[in-house]
Amino acid sequence: MITKAPARKPLLLAPMEGLLDFVLRDVLTRVGGVDRCVSEFIRVTGSLLPDKVFLRYLPELRNGGRTLAGVPVRAQLLGSDPVSMAENAARLAALGPEGIDLNFGCPARTVNRHGGGAALLREPEVIAAVVAAVRRAVPAHLPVSAKMRLGYDDAGRARECAQAMEQGGACELVVHARTKADGYRPPAYWERIPEIREAVAIPVVANGEIWTVADALRCRGVSGCDALMLGRGMVADPGLALAIRAQDVGQGAFALPWAALLPQLARFWQLVCEDLEPRQRAGRLKQWLNLLRRRYPEAQRAFDEVRVMTEQRAIGAWVARAVELAATAGGRAPAGPAA
Repeated sequence: MITKAPARKPLLLAPMEGLLDFVLRDVLTRVGGVDRCVSEFIRVTGSLLPDKVFLRYLPELRNGGRTLAGVPVRAQLLGSDPVSMAENAARLAALGPEGIDLNFGCPARTVNRHGGGAALLREPEVIAAVVAAVRRAVPAHLPVSAKMRLGYDDAGRARECAQAMEQGGACELVVHARTKADGYRPPAYWERIPEIREAVAIPVVANGEIWTVADALRCRGVSGCDALMLGRGMVADPGLALAIRAQDVGQGAFALPWAALLPQLARFWQLVCEDLEPRQRAGRLKQWLNLLRRRYPEAQRAFDEVRVMTEQRAIGAWVARAVELAATAGGRAPAGPAA
C-alpha cells in the first residue's frame, strides 16, 4: 500500500513596514522553512507609480519575483481608490511578482486618516470595489490576495469584510487576529478566525502573536487554519519556520543555534551596507539584535556591545570577529527538515 504524504502546511513571511523588508526577506529565507513572502506595503495615493518605486520595495523583481533563496514574493499594495489601485496593479504585474496582495489591515494613523489600510474595514463596499478592480486589471494567472484585521474599533463587520474580499475576486485571505484599536498589543484573538473561515470559501491564513512552536500549534487548533503567517516571531527566532516544519513532519524539536545564525547576521550587515543609506545602517542592525534578544541570550550581549557603536567600520569589524569566533568554536547548524 502506498502511503500518501501529509499535505504541507504553508508558512508565510509577513510584511512589516520598517522591519521586514527585502534585506530580512533574503536572510530569513536563506535560513529556510518559508513558503512565500509578502512585501512591505507600497502606498498608492492617486498617481501612477514608476517602476523604480516597485523595484525599491521589491528588488526581487529582478530575480523572477523570488528571493535569492528561491522563495516567491507577493507584492503588497495599499490604497482606497479602485481606479488608481487597478492602474498601479497592472503596471506592477508587468514586472513579474509572484502575485499581488492588498492591505486592509495597516493600523497607522497617517494611513487610516487618508482612508487606507484598516480604515477600509468600516466600508466593505469599497473593499469589494478595490479588490474587483485589481482583479480585473491583472492577468488571470496572477494571484490576488488580501490581508485584513478583525475590524477597526471592533470585530462586528469581520465576516462582511471577508466576504467583500472574496466577492471581489481575492483567492486567499490573511487575518491578523486583532482590530485596529488593538494595535499590536497581545493577545491575538485567534478564536475569532473560525467565524471568518465559515463565511468564505477561499483559504484563510492565521496571523498574529506566533512567537514559538507552541504558539503555532495552539493558533492552528484555535483558528482552524493550517496556514500561518509569521512576523515578529520569525524575526526574533529565524529558525521558527524550520522548527514548526520539524513538528509537522514528526522530526521533533529543532533549534537554530546562535553560532549558526551569525553568518546570516553578517549577510544582513552586508546587505544593509550595500542597499541602505549610511544613516540607517547601524539602526537596522540594532533593531534586529533587539528582537533576537527574545530568543537568544547571546543576542543580549551582542546588543549591549553594538548599541554604543555608530561607525560602520567598527560595526563591520565586530560582525566579522563574532563570525570568526563562532567558526573557531565549531558552531554549526543542526540538520533541519526540508525547507
